[in-house]
Amino acid sequence: MELGNFSKPTYGPGLEAPGSSPPGLVTMAHGFLRLVQPNPLPRELINFGQSQSEFSREDIHELLLYELGFLICVAIGVLFIILVPLVGCCFCCCRC
Repeated sequence: MELGNFSKPTYGPGLEAPGSSPPGLVTMAHGFLRLVQPNPLPRELINFGQSQSEFSREDIHELLLYELGFLICVAIGVLFIILVPLVGCCFCCCRC
């Protein structure tokens, strides 16, 4: 395996599907990621030199808007984790 030149790296045209995976699954995964998070990361808000107390309400609001798609996916996931066993338990215990 050749590592290439570290001082002058060459970059490809972008994300490519691996040769071993089905192209339909790769397209579906990239489509989901573009649907969940279509906007680029607001890099001006992330400064590792500033303390956490210096974030304003607008900065936090903008970061939460950026992460809104993932937050909705997490909420749906937690809802399924709680509701599916509860409904299953009701169907098993209450077989009237």
